[in-house]
Parts: sequence; C-alpha cells; structure tokens
Amino acid sequence: MKSPAFQMSLLFDFYGDLLTERQREFFDLYYNEDFSLAEIAENSGITRQGVRDVIVRAQGILTEFEEKTKIVQRFLEFQPHVKAIEQAAQEIAEINRRTLGNRRLAELSEQILQSADALAEREL
Repeated sequence: MKSPAFQMSLLFDFYGDLLTERQREFFDLYYNEDFSLAEIAENSGITRQGVRDVIVRAQGILTEFEEKTKIVQRFLEFQPHVKAIEQAAQEIAEINRRTLGNRRLAELSEQILQSADALAEREL
C-alpha cells in the first residue's frame, strides 16, 4: 500500500463501522480531516494522550480485521483488472465507432463499461 496515512484511511473506509462512535470520530478527525492530537483533545475535553490511545486502539482493530479478512488487499489487487476491462471496452467502442458502426457491438461495449464502473465503485 501507499503511505501509512493512506493505508489507515482505506482501512477506515472498509472497516470503520466496526469501531465505536468515539473511535470513528477521533480516527476520522486525525486521518481524514488532518487534525492534530492536541486539536482533537482540546475539542473533546480530554488529554492528548487520551486521544492518542483511542486512535492507536482503533488502528489496532482496523489492522486486525484486515489481517484476518484481507478484504482491502483483495480490493486493491482487483482494481487494475477493472481498469484493464474499462480500457479494452473503450478501445472496442472506439474501433467500432470508427470502422464498423455496429449497434450491437456499441451496446455490448457500453454494458461492459457500466459493469466495470459498478465493480470499481464497489467495496468488496
């Protein structure tokens, strides 16, 4: 995966609902909203260390779920294949448009593109 912050944000996208409300809130503020521990602590009325503990606990939970399920890993491995399908369907549509003009071929390439888009947006 890319940077640790990106990895944590991605894990949060997939498994965030498994965290408590407080863990979700602090984690989101820290990783997605780029708040500092001090800012979160000040807004929440607890210590910086208390915020850090909540975030570290949440990181552990998210990481543990990924280690057990590998859902994010499979999602990331799946994405290049979806992109390849999209590119091939676009190329087929373009070749058809320039040379054949076959309506059915145009419909099929559009159907493939729509299915690939749906898969790309889907969180396994």
